[in-house]
Amino acid sequence: MRDIVDGLLAWRASGTEFALATVVNTWRSAPRQPGAAMAVSASGEVIGSVSGGCVEGAVYAAAQEVLQTGKAQTQVYGVSDGDALEVGLTCGGTIEVMIQPAAALTAIDEVLDAVTAGRPVATVTVPDAQLVVWPDEQVEGTLGDAELDRQAAQQAAGLLAHGRSAIVQACEREVFVQSYAAPARMIVFGAIDFAAAVARIGKFLGYQVTVCDARGVFATPARFPEADEIVVEWPHRYLESTEVDERTVLCVLTHDPKFDIPLLQVALHTPARYIGAMGSRRTCEDRLARLREAGVSEAALSRLRAPIGLDLGARTPEETAVAVAAEIVALSWGGSGAPLTDLTAPIHGA
Repeated sequence: MRDIVDGLLAWRASGTEFALATVVNTWRSAPRQPGAAMAVSASGEVIGSVSGGCVEGAVYAAAQEVLQTGKAQTQVYGVSDGDALEVGLTCGGTIEVMIQPAAALTAIDEVLDAVTAGRPVATVTVPDAQLVVWPDEQVEGTLGDAELDRQAAQQAAGLLAHGRSAIVQACEREVFVQSYAAPARMIVFGAIDFAAAVARIGKFLGYQVTVCDARGVFATPARFPEADEIVVEWPHRYLESTEVDERTVLCVLTHDPKFDIPLLQVALHTPARYIGAMGSRRTCEDRLARLREAGVSEAALSRLRAPIGLDLGARTPEETAVAVAAEIVALSWGGSGAPLTDLTAPIHGA
C-alpha cells in the first residue's frame, strides 16, 4: 500500500469511498509480491496495481462489486482458472487478491499517517476484519476472536521487527500480515559526483539516504538534494555512532585510503546487508592488503563488494549508480545478475 498512500490520503480527506485490493499470496512467477495494492474509488478512479496489468480489469470489476455490497472478497487469478484467456496471468503465475471496502480497514487514517511518516506499523487482515499492531504491542481492532487476535498480534510483531509481510497461521487460520517498517537505510560515504547519482537512485529504490563526508564544503544540501540527511564527519566516526541493521546498505565512494580504510574496518563488522567500495582493480587490491595488515579477517573481507557494482560497462555517474543499484537488488533477492534471456528458471523464483 506504500505506493498508493498519497492517493488514499487524498480520498480520505475528500470523503471518497473506495475498495482496496491487496495481493496476499503468490505462486510461481507472479509479477508483483504480497502487499502490492490497487484501490478503486466509488467514482471509478483507480490507483496502484496488483499485477502490472494482467488482471487489473477483473480486480476492478470485483472492487466495484465490493463497493456496492460492502462485503469483502478474496479472488485467485492464474493460468489454471477457467477464465484464464480473459484474466489469466500471461507470465504463468497465480496471485490471490483480497478486496475490502474502506470501512473494513481498522484505523486507516492512523495507518496511512504512520506509513507517510515512516513510523513502523503492521496490519493483520482477513477478508472481513483487520487488526493494527504497533511496535509497542498496542493493538487496535479485532479479527472476531480474542485468542486469534492474540496469536495474530504476536506473529505480526515478529514480522514487523524484520520488515517482512507474509501469510501466517493463527488459531489454525490463515491471516495476512503486512509490515510497514521504517525504510531501510542507505549510507553513502564520499561527497563526489558518483555519490550524488547513487543517492538519487537509492531514494528512487525507497531507501532513507544519508550522505557522509568529512569535508563540509562538498557535503551540502545543494549538491545532494535527494538525500534525507547530510552528515559532515569522519566516515568511520559517524558509522560507529549510527544505527546499522541487517537491511542497511553501505556505499563507500570516498576513494581515499585515509577515509575508506578506517571506515571499512568498522563497516565490515556491522550487520549491514551490503557493503560496496569504489575503486580500480589496483585500488581495490591495495585496499584489501591494507585491511589485512590492519587485522581484518578473511571472513569479514569476503563481505566486501569491490569494485562496487555489476559489470554493465558503465561510464557516467548515472550509469555507475545503475550498476551499483543492480548489485544491491541482486544481492538482496538472490539474483544472479545474468541476462534473463540466458536463463530458464522462473523470473521471480518458485
